[in-house]
Amino acid sequence: MKQNPSVDRPVTYQIKVEGRLNEGWSDWFSGMAVALENDVTILTGAVADQAALRGILTNIWDLNLTLISVSQLEMEMRLEEKGEESHD
Repeated sequence: MKQNPSVDRPVTYQIKVEGRLNEGWSDWFSGMAVALENDVTILTGAVADQAALRGILTNIWDLNLTLISVSQLEMEMRLEEKGEESHD
């Protein structure tokens, strides 16, 4: 039986939101790295499980930020290795 690899280890996510947040927000987003690209904030980091991801997304909701995308980076890399495109 094939197991889901994210069940027993953290998964790295990249979350993009509209607006500008500085690095001071990192702790509020579970220690994720905060980067800016034009007027888009990019949060990147390991997320322990789906409950932790939900908490981060709830914080985004609480700040009334517009969510652009949520990408699982390991999944993105596997798709690129196979020559497939990902769709955000």
